[in-house]
Amino acid sequence: MRFTFFFSCRRLLPLLLLLVGLLLVVTQASAQTARAPQAMIPSPPQLAASSWILMDADSGRVLAEHKADERLPPASLTKLMTAYLVERELDRGNIAPDDLVPISEKAWRTGGSKMFIEVDTQVPVSELLHGIIIVSGNDASVAMAEYLAGGERPFADLMNQHASRLGMNNTHFVNATGLPDDDHYSSARDLALLSKHIINDYPEHYAMYATKHFSYGGIEQPNRNRLLWRDSSVDGLKTGWTEAAGYCLVASAKRNDMRLISVVMGTASEEARAQETQKLLSYGFRYYETLKLYDAGAVLNTPRVWGGDKNQLRVGVDRKVVMTVPRARSEELTAKLDIQADLSAPITAGDRVGTMEVRQGDKVVGEQPLVALESIEEGGLFKRFFDQIQRFFTNLIGGWFD
Repeated sequence: MRFTFFFSCRRLLPLLLLLVGLLLVVTQASAQTARAPQAMIPSPPQLAASSWILMDADSGRVLAEHKADERLPPASLTKLMTAYLVERELDRGNIAPDDLVPISEKAWRTGGSKMFIEVDTQVPVSELLHGIIIVSGNDASVAMAEYLAGGERPFADLMNQHASRLGMNNTHFVNATGLPDDDHYSSARDLALLSKHIINDYPEHYAMYATKHFSYGGIEQPNRNRLLWRDSSVDGLKTGWTEAAGYCLVASAKRNDMRLISVVMGTASEEARAQETQKLLSYGFRYYETLKLYDAGAVLNTPRVWGGDKNQLRVGVDRKVVMTVPRARSEELTAKLDIQADLSAPITAGDRVGTMEVRQGDKVVGEQPLVALESIEEGGLFKRFFDQIQRFFTNLIGGWFD
């Protein structure tokens, strides 16, 4: 019996070794498959331009950039800030679209691109805003600067204050038009940030940026953004040119639920700025996608609150949470909630009570404040006393297991 068993084991041993070897091979292959990236992303295109950036308009993620913080003359891209301030005043009700703006001799005489307004006339705000955005009217820009701030210099001060508020750290304006000045500069990143605010802060005005023609005083002019004719997804924003700046273009396009902003500065021609912009936009839409993770007001947790008229607090986000990721890698996104321990009443709706960290694999790709979605008042005397006792023993027991 012992000899038979030993002989059988000897015959089975090669088979067992073979099975173990196959198992190791399969395990190793599975591990390699798990480690392999699910989507291959090529390097961003290199452009024939001085500076550029590609940014998602919702998440703010930068998908490609080159010298994006370099201070360069922005030419008529300056008028993005001029238009933004007009839109802001309209939105706040400080001015109305049909308000009549007197046209000064200075505005009328301003050189460069024009809307062709006449001196000593009055033009509605809405017409001047169209003239600024669509045909890049220097005359219209100066007229609005004088109307809103009493002059172009004080208006430039206002532009700089808002540039600082928006985080445009490499920008300084001295006029409302972008006409050359050594102390007048911006950067690709700053102009992308400004465009993001134009699109998201005042969406009711944004449709104007896609207008292909504008006529005033019997003179019709085309929008100089060639991509409005070539790509139906492109709907803004602004062109610019001076000899010092070269040919520049800030463009935005939306495909499905994804909107991108591209800034290209310092190209050699009108055609070059259009082609280089198309390269950036094509790259972004082909290899990335923007996903909505949570709606504004979504409840993500209900932690315990001590001493309040309620025991649980609804915690979540007060704004839409979106993330831009390489295509086919959305399943790698995870969210980790870090909520303040030992919450006590009173709590006011909107108070920050923690942070949500979004990861793609092991990499942190975004953070979002967690806020109270409701207010909780202090409870009565008995409720507060009872909660103090319960809180003491809860913390005591929890400390034993730390």
